[in-house]
Amino acid sequence: MEKRVNFMEKGAGAIRAMYGLGTYLASSTLEESLLDLVYLRVSQINGCAYCLDMHSKDLRAAGEPEQRLYLVGAWRDTPLYSPRERAAFAFAEDLTVLGREGISDELYREVSGHFTDEEMVALTMAVITINGYNRLNIAFRPEVGGYRPGQFKVKTA
Repeated sequence: MEKRVNFMEKGAGAIRAMYGLGTYLASSTLEESLLDLVYLRVSQINGCAYCLDMHSKDLRAAGEPEQRLYLVGAWRDTPLYSPRERAAFAFAEDLTVLGREGISDELYREVSGHFTDEEMVALTMAVITINGYNRLNIAFRPEVGGYRPGQFKVKTA
């Protein structure tokens, strides 16, 4: 695939704003591994090769077992994920492929049983953020494969 615009350079102000979301998420009580698993799942749904490369490498570098990476797309059919992770996947999937009915009350009740109100907001912002990055990468086609684990890690205070 031919690389298009370097959006990191040509859209530096927009990227700085998106990094602000990353800072917010890094300071939330959501586990980094949970965030990366959600990012991986959403990137699978959207077909974002750059983000799949990034988040699989970050998860591996953090010690995530290979089997859990391989089965993220089939999370419903394996016991490898905690109830909290499963709730996050379900919420992220519905929010990514948002239908006219939105998020059902049933799903919201189930997910909110695993997350505080603040974490629900953070989880929603995480899904919004990765969907944004997926769309940037799909639109502008940065080179895939060269990401180094932790390359874009947000530093917290």
